[in-house]
Amino acid sequence: MKATYLDESGKSKEMVMGCYGIGVSRVVAASIEQNNDENGIIWPMAIAPYEVNIIVVNAKYKEGMDYCETLYKELKEAGIDVIMDDRDISPGVKFKDADLIGFPLRVVVGEKNFVTGQVEVSYRRDPKNRIMLDKNSVAGEIINIVKSEKTGNTK
Repeated sequence: MKATYLDESGKSKEMVMGCYGIGVSRVVAASIEQNNDENGIIWPMAIAPYEVNIIVVNAKYKEGMDYCETLYKELKEAGIDVIMDDRDISPGVKFKDADLIGFPLRVVVGEKNFVTGQVEVSYRRDPKNRIMLDKNSVAGEIINIVKSEKTGNTK
């Protein structure tokens, strides 16, 4: 560019310019570097592509499927980024894919728990800590969890 300026003594000096910034791709890469385990990514709630992953254990179980579709709509209407895995494949593959992608919250609707009115919820960052919620309170609980996590008001 050969741009110059005069310094305080009147001598011509070449300008040196630097442009430093952090782009979205670098933020994503840095987050993944810091938030992962042997099973995959562990997205922080604030930058996760989806905050909640609803897993339908058996897509052929009509009551569970209907419940999941309703829950999905309720969460979407509340502004939650949610995805539902209703593929007709084994639950193990669904769980493995969910871990690999790293959704912060997982809601598992399986027939065994659903018939007793329960739904399983777990955090990706602490998968062994599963909680069972009454199926009628899941939407409200998930909404509260996501909002708390996004504002930093976690318990």
